[in-house]
Amino acid sequence: MRILIVEDDYTSMKLMQKLLSAYGDTTTASNGEEALECVRLALEEEKPYELICLDIMMPGIDGHQVLKSIRAMEKVRGITPKDEAKIIMTTALDSPKDVIEAYYQGGCSSYLVKPIEKQQLVDKLDELGLINT
Repeated sequence: MRILIVEDDYTSMKLMQKLLSAYGDTTTASNGEEALECVRLALEEEKPYELICLDIMMPGIDGHQVLKSIRAMEKVRGITPKDEAKIIMTTALDSPKDVIEAYYQGGCSSYLVKPIEKQQLVDKLDELGLINT
């Protein structure tokens, strides 16, 4: 599985990378601009990410904007919702506004509140059909 971890906090990024490396090849991006470039290149190479863990609160382009841009890139390429990347939004804030925006306006697959526990992440991967536990 190809995995993109988008996280501006180095410690959180390394933790996610450690948790997810057992399930596939991980790439990291430290901001929204880098994330969009990674996704664009992956789509051009026809090797899209199957999982993207996307922090909401980042400087510059925030996670909500990145999410909408990724979904727009997939749509332009004719990728159906069934085949699009699974995107798990991650945040330190458990805000109903963020959840609503991520799910209903952005099209995320799931949502996790930090600090993220290994079992919590594994359960999400299983729930999204990315692994079988």
